[in-house]
Amino acid sequence: MSKTLFAGVRIICPHTGVDEVGDVLVDDGRIGLLRLGGGVDAPDAERIDASGMVLSPGFVDLHTHLREPGEEQKETIETGAAAALAGGFTTLCAMPNTYPALDSRISIETVRERAEGLGVRIVPIGAITVGRMGEQLAPHHALAAAGAVAFSDDGSPVSSAGLMRRALQYSEPTGLPITSHCEDLSLSAGGSMHEGAVSARLGIPGIPASAEEVMVRRDIALAEETGGRLHIAHISTAGAVSALREARARGVPVTAEATPHHLLLTDEWVAGWGALDGEPNADRIVGDGAYDTSTKVNPPLRSGDHVRAVLDAVRDGTIDVIATDHAPHAPTDKACEYGCAAFGISGLETALGLLMLLVHRGELDLNRLVHLLTAGPGSTFGLSGQGIREGAVADLVLFDPDQPWVVDGEALLSRGKNTPLHGHTLRGKVLMTVVGTRTYRANQMEER
Repeated sequence: MSKTLFAGVRIICPHTGVDEVGDVLVDDGRIGLLRLGGGVDAPDAERIDASGMVLSPGFVDLHTHLREPGEEQKETIETGAAAALAGGFTTLCAMPNTYPALDSRISIETVRERAEGLGVRIVPIGAITVGRMGEQLAPHHALAAAGAVAFSDDGSPVSSAGLMRRALQYSEPTGLPITSHCEDLSLSAGGSMHEGAVSARLGIPGIPASAEEVMVRRDIALAEETGGRLHIAHISTAGAVSALREARARGVPVTAEATPHHLLLTDEWVAGWGALDGEPNADRIVGDGAYDTSTKVNPPLRSGDHVRAVLDAVRDGTIDVIATDHAPHAPTDKACEYGCAAFGISGLETALGLLMLLVHRGELDLNRLVHLLTAGPGSTFGLSGQGIREGAVADLVLFDPDQPWVVDGEALLSRGKNTPLHGHTLRGKVLMTVVGTRTYRANQMEER
């Protein structure tokens, strides 16, 4: 039997409303004692002096691409789980754009079986349509019975309004949300980055903001008509935020997520002008850092006005979820011309450090950030845990909100090394992730 005492730690738990310094004793995989203000006496426990650190519930990611089955050269369920624990995530929702797609009972059950024993709760998202082809609805009731927690064709939009309408109608009897990748392909076709001044300067075909906005408005209208549960994936534009805010004010059952990269990076990163707080800005010329394919993501990194609009929605509660859209790729998928490169950023291990920049800037409260990574996503997909309370199974992350560290893409535990943050300094680091009797520390997993 093992015991660990987190002494003098700042406990932030949105589930219980606690934000105070105290002691937490983890005893054989459960929270044995919690004492606000401290004072736990446990001489037989490993004592961790956690002064200045934060202990919160484990993070929940509603949008993770684990690539297995079919693209194990990019990621496997096992390597994705390791990356998740390194980033403080203890629950992952696995997207269905695998080969074959997660559109059958056996495929859902296979993912769940392969995830057993990895220390992370991995729950599959079923495909909206058969093969994610946008032509015929997948068997939603069977997928829900097999353990799917939502439905999405992410990576591909459901272009047919009639098919999306039927999917939303099915969301009422299943009780599971439809996660929509909102993109009008007739507007985005051929584009590789945000359409604007930077794309014009670089000569890269652009994806207009309207490609997202028109589909967001379409799906909101369908959700309003059907009463279906709609969740908008990776929202990135001011127009889409306005549509979301208006819909929520009308009582439409729609939720949305924002990603760390859409909250902190802009299209200027594609030109090599990207810099984080405390780093020198590059000259306003196209230099050696331009055309870095690790910046290519869908939806694309947007201009500053869109980034500010999404951040405002996160701050005021219009957006209640931050999800990584972790999209790992093999080196060959990115080692090519920008227009030929695959879309996607590997984000599980850098999410907290990147998001903490908002806290250090004073643009987001730390308590709010923890909510966006825990209770917010948990309640959206019905995955909420017990939080930090006596008797609960340990599901915790310990992080230092101030510790600086330099991102080394090659050192990521994910098979996907595709991050535009390589070589950049982040401030805020996960030190330990605890799931039951399993503890992740620094760069190793250990069964205790």
